[in-house]
Amino acid sequence: MAAGRDGEVWPYSWRHRSMPAIDAPPSGLDARLSYYSFDMAGSITETTWQAANRAADTALAGADAVLSGERAAFSLCRPPGHHAGRDFFGGYCYLNNAAIAAQRFLDKGHARVAIFDVDYHHGNGTQEIFYDRDDVLLASLHGDPDFEFPFHLGYARERGAGKGDGYNLNYPLPAGTPWPQWQAAFEDAHEKIRAYAPTALVISLGVDAFKDDPISQFKLESEHFLTIGRRIADFDLPTLFVMEGGYATGALGVNAVNVLQGFEGG
Repeated sequence: MAAGRDGEVWPYSWRHRSMPAIDAPPSGLDARLSYYSFDMAGSITETTWQAANRAADTALAGADAVLSGERAAFSLCRPPGHHAGRDFFGGYCYLNNAAIAAQRFLDKGHARVAIFDVDYHHGNGTQEIFYDRDDVLLASLHGDPDFEFPFHLGYARERGAGKGDGYNLNYPLPAGTPWPQWQAAFEDAHEKIRAYAPTALVISLGVDAFKDDPISQFKLESEHFLTIGRRIADFDLPTLFVMEGGYATGALGVNAVNVLQGFEGG
């Protein structure tokens, strides 16, 4: 394969379900970009790997702080990660920061880890990584994939496979979901995470369920993120917050800090 080219490159053509299987990745740059992506929301530049790698390192630093005895840590990762799978990228995500951190907890002696994804969009990459495993429980609240990105995945019927059967919990919710309905799904996931009895918790912290988020369709108010933080604290577990989405830039900091303040008892 050629070394590359100057400037920014984008994946732009994807294999259709009607195409026959292939034995190996294509060799051309553009074909290979599309082979390893699922959308056009991830361009590649000369500094993309540096940024993605540093985001993953930020998640690992947070996990290591918790492993060293901190009650919790907040990893402010950019780019985010929960749309990236084992061998694909997309949705602004290149490496799955939350999944990498969860694996760090397992590698350092934790028996079971839960990932609680409260981002508005489904964590399709996180689901793919752990779908056939029982040492990580994933619970994800998100817009119904019938109408919301990343589409195709995130239905309630997707519950894991093999050893992972029952350890993947999806809560697809309709457009316009208000706080009471969102909270009911959150509490059901909260109960199931508690029953799983994890020894560490990773929060994929998207705050794009906010009512004024420009690309999302839930109706949470800023005050609701305080409650989310308080209920996460009620797990009483070593906890790592990994930043995912949030696009209402004027309220992004307020909503993220509200989660953390709620966690700290505010």
